[in-house]
Amino acid sequence: MAYSFNMKRDGIVFASMKDINASFKDLCAVCDTIRYKSAPRAMSMLESVASGKQPILYRRHNAHMGSRHELGGQKGRYPKKCASIVRKVLVNAMANAESKGNDPESMYVVHAAANKTLILQRTASKGALWMGHSMGRRSARRSDVEFAKLELALGYGEEEGLSGNMKMAIVREKRRFKEAPVQTTKKGKPAKNQKERKQTEAKKEAPQVKA
Repeated sequence: MAYSFNMKRDGIVFASMKDINASFKDLCAVCDTIRYKSAPRAMSMLESVASGKQPILYRRHNAHMGSRHELGGQKGRYPKKCASIVRKVLVNAMANAESKGNDPESMYVVHAAANKTLILQRTASKGALWMGHSMGRRSARRSDVEFAKLELALGYGEEEGLSGNMKMAIVREKRRFKEAPVQTTKKGKPAKNQKERKQTEAKKEAPQVKA
């Protein structure tokens, strides 16, 4: 299968899926979300979207779409079907990387793209043709079937085939992931705010009096 990645492919592992009966617009939005993310983090995000716990940001094709408070008021949706499809391709990419002697847990999604490949025109039902007979057979409503192609590629972010902007995006992702540790409470749950963290620290420092 020919890939749309037109740079040097040394050290980059690919995986793809074609003839997907899904919206390529939703696939593009999911690809935009996981691009330049680490493979484990992308897998976690896709699982959250597939289960309906996390929405996806739509930068394009978002007319008449509702805003989500999880996205800071930006427009988004829960493309569960497309998230599950992208997750399957990511699993294949990680398996391909492991078979070539790489560590998929330390790799990043350096390429993610979805494209429309084929459009099939479905024939209208007999009833729809009869209802539109007075205005001609072509007046009946039809719904086309669209097929898409999905591509994913994993790399360490230091390959020669990557552009400078792609490398910088991966570097920023590494810094963001390392500089944002999750502060937890005594029970292992994330602390809600600074006041709760101070109360937790005060309880640890206070002397315990036995009855």
